Amino acid sequence: MNGDQAMDRERLAATKRVTLIGAIVNVLLALVKIVFGWFGQSHALLADGIHSLSDLLSDAMVWFAAIHASQGPDKDHPYGHGRFETMATLGLGLLLLLVAVGIIWDATTRLFAPERLLVPGLVAVVIAGLSVLVKEWLYHYTVRIARRLKSDMLRANAWHHRSDAVSSVVVIFGVAGTLAGLPYLDAVAAIGVGLMIAHVGWELGGPAIQELVDAGLDQERLKKIKETIVAVNGVKAIHMLRTRSSGGQASADVHVLVNSRLSVSEGHMISQKVMDNLMEKIDELVDVTVHVDPEDDEEAAPCKDLPLRDNAERMLAQCWREEPAWRQRDRLLLHYLNGKIDIDLFLPAQLFEGVEQADVLQQRLQQALGEQQTFRNLRVYYG
Repeated sequence: MNGDQAMDRERLAATKRVTLIGAIVNVLLALVKIVFGWFGQSHALLADGIHSLSDLLSDAMVWFAAIHASQGPDKDHPYGHGRFETMATLGLGLLLLLVAVGIIWDATTRLFAPERLLVPGLVAVVIAGLSVLVKEWLYHYTVRIARRLKSDMLRANAWHHRSDAVSSVVVIFGVAGTLAGLPYLDAVAAIGVGLMIAHVGWELGGPAIQELVDAGLDQERLKKIKETIVAVNGVKAIHMLRTRSSGGQASADVHVLVNSRLSVSEGHMISQKVMDNLMEKIDELVDVTVHVDPEDDEEAAPCKDLPLRDNAERMLAQCWREEPAWRQRDRLLLHYLNGKIDIDLFLPAQLFEGVEQADVLQQRLQQALGEQQTFRNLRVYYG
């Protein structure tokens, strides 16, 4: 088993464990709130119990998504299954919005029908206080695991637990106010709970939608990525930086500008260093593609119509057919720059008696290129 597979299995096991604990707690809390909300005549506590049930549904979604997201790339999903987490987060957000609409609608109708208002008992305050303590503990436990696993889905579920704790605080104030002689406060508190649930749903669903439509990382992360790239020795500039997120992880592809005369292997070494540094310093990055450019191809003339080596050599052989030195060449380098081809021609040293003779040959070869539109500058090396 390689390191990535071991990490995925550890991530899945931890996610399932924290989700199972959350589900058990949510079942117990939901039953207690609904039963005591019913017998204690608290509309707000009943709404809070429904909120806890929505937490249970979210735990089920997290469980399902975690199992599928842990699977590696395959033929149909070459980039892996991380978007299952994103879909679960979006589903959780939509679920919360629907629950919020139902709670607010019911509480509002009760406000306009005084005979339907409930009169809660003191037991509702006690149950709501117990819920605050339990759900706040569950929040801290879940968010700690989420930080360790770098899981947005678990972080979202942790905040779902905390929203339940906050809504229970609202219930306490609503029920206490009703007991003090203000019967409308319990229904008003229920509306407050509904608005809180809607807010959490929006906060979860919005980023998930952005991820599904391939929105890039935020500006702060992009700034750190750029700083990491330009710090690599040999990188002159960067352009066309693109990022995307998937299930709490991210990928990036970037074009880096290097010296146009570098060897292929040195250019590759620079790109490898860029990739290694990004993977080491940017936590969420799990995949990086680096394209090495000898020039800024956003500004330079395109080279896409220039001939490749075989055709270029045939064209040069036609231009230099009267030059024996061409047929004795040791090596030929072609540099595709700004819509033209620059030439480095390496010749045996025994062909020349001095620098002056090499210079004369270079001038003669340059002139022989004529007015053609493919080649530009020629440099002759010997030795």
